Amino acid sequence: ESFVEFFENIPTAFRAGLLIGGIFLFWIIEGVFPLFEFGYKKVRHAGINLFLNGLFLGIGLAFAGLLVWSSDWVTAEGFGVLQWIEMPLWAQAIVGVLLLDFFGAYLIHWIEHKVKFMWRFHLVHHSDTTVDVTTGLRHHPGEAVFRMVFTILGVILVGAPIWVVFLYQSISALFAHLTHANINMPRKIDRALSWVFITPLMHKVHHHYTQP
Repeated sequence: ESFVEFFENIPTAFRAGLLIGGIFLFWIIEGVFPLFEFGYKKVRHAGINLFLNGLFLGIGLAFAGLLVWSSDWVTAEGFGVLQWIEMPLWAQAIVGVLLLDFFGAYLIHWIEHKVKFMWRFHLVHHSDTTVDVTTGLRHHPGEAVFRMVFTILGVILVGAPIWVVFLYQSISALFAHLTHANINMPRKIDRALSWVFITPLMHKVHHHYTQP
């Protein structure tokens, strides 16, 4: 229950720490163990991506109130998968995070690759030819609208209480850093981890210019 209470009232400093600390940690690791040797100005490259992320976050914050309201509504009305099916807290966390990731990340991402109008926005992310940890922050501000709409849709259909929403956002931010980081893992470790989540080497295939 203390776990639930923590994420219900998650400190802003904790969320900021995940975002900034994650970037800093993987920035250092990829500098020591790079998957690819890029001949680029790393700080300038990061500055552009961080600027775009600032705009992206600004748009996303405009939807924050609606996101919280949606979660409060499904909890109060007993609507959505997690409200209809009784399960222990650990199962709520796993099922909730996976389903929110499906709607808020996988589904909208897949659609962005299929719909030309939406692809033009997502192309800003794929136009980065030197993929590193900061690439995970590189998005067109307009894409924030697509992402937030699908995340809110996910919250409603999943029936996600606010602690599950904040847990999902925390995990999602951390994995966005790891997935895009230019880190060279031992192949056996990378292959084993790729069965659980998207590893840097695995994700580089997705960013290849012939497979957008």
